[in-house]
Formats: sequence, structure tokens, C-alpha cells
Amino acid sequence: MFKKVQNQKGFSLIELLVVVVIIAILAAIAVPIYMNYVRQARSTEAQSAIAALRQAYRVHYQTYGSTTDYDIETAMKDTNLGNRTQKNWEFEVVGNPPKKYMATTTADFAEGEGKQVWYDVDDASYHGYGLPDDEIDEEGILD
Repeated sequence: MFKKVQNQKGFSLIELLVVVVIIAILAAIAVPIYMNYVRQARSTEAQSAIAALRQAYRVHYQTYGSTTDYDIETAMKDTNLGNRTQKNWEFEVVGNPPKKYMATTTADFAEGEGKQVWYDVDDASYHGYGLPDDEIDEEGILD
């Protein structure tokens, strides 16, 4: 009933295992790189919102000479930040005139709450979550 076929073609178990190991190694290299790009993209949302808030504060300061009576809620209304951005990030401004603009993730954020992105006016640069110059652990806290 069953005839033994001569010169059977196919892959041995060892050949299949070698291919699986190679794919696993490639995945181990690619996944962290991909996750870093995802963090950077999510951080860009906060950076864009901070840039809009900085501009609103700058206009208010140039118009009135102070930001004492200008709060973050008013600035957010003036910038027309999107609902998703407002849902994912809480914003805070430190100083008069502002010296630091901070964005902290909320519980609705995909990677959890408590991660921060901030703009330091003195450095004129962004720091924090998703940015390559800062070392951040899995919980978004600077080391």
C-alpha cells in the first residue's frame, strides 16, 4: 500500500531549527529598534503640543508683558490642541515668564501614565520620554 519513495526531497529537522533560530535573532534585534521608533513618535505628539503652548505663552507675554494671569487651560484653548492629545497628556508650565514646559502622560496613554516630556527654555531643548539623549527605564523615569 505505501511505497517507499526514493530520493525524497524536503528539509531536515536541523535545517528547520537553524531557520527558526535565525528568525528569532533577527526579531530580537528588530523589535527593540521598532519600539524605540514608536516611543519617539509618541513623544513627538507632546513636543508638538508643547511648541504650540510655548507660542501661545510667547504671544501673550509679548502682548501684555507678563504671563501672570495666563493659565495653562487658557493657553490650551488658544492653541486648539486635539482631543486625543488632551486625553493622552497633561500639561504644566513653570515660571513667569515660563522656564519649563512639561507634558506628563495620563492613564489613557498607550504605554501608561507618568512618562514626561519637557522643554527647558534655558537649554532650548526637549528632554524625557522617547528622546535619544536621555536614558529612560521601562516606567519612563530618567536614570
